[in-house]
Amino acid sequence: MAGKPLVAIVDDDNSIRTGARDLLKAAGFSTATFEDAESFLASASRATTACLVADMRMPGMTGLELYEALVASGDRIPTVIITAHPEEWTQAREAGITCYLIKPFAPDELLECVREALAKSQTRRAIPKS
Repeated sequence: MAGKPLVAIVDDDNSIRTGARDLLKAAGFSTATFEDAESFLASASRATTACLVADMRMPGMTGLELYEALVASGDRIPTVIITAHPEEWTQAREAGITCYLIKPFAPDELLECVREALAKSQTRRAIPKS
């Protein structure tokens, strides 16, 4: 899968993780999945992640806290936050989140957000077309 942007998916809900993984793989992306933020932070995938898709509310570190930890460490990975709580959008936007999706979301919405995040990335890479 060399040359394909790596999208890391961090969500404590297995059905969201696997659904997003399958969708993104079908669209031509490489993927890595994690059930919590701490697992992602400790992974080798962190260094090569081109885009992060993270749930806002997870046990332990939230998606927003994960993003803020990455920024604080100098890793500005374009991030898409997914949540069932639309009232959290302002906080996420102010933190610099690229895109925010409300559950349930359409598959095309996730693909659009990931492509937007990659387009804004400082490390320009070829973005697969569906």
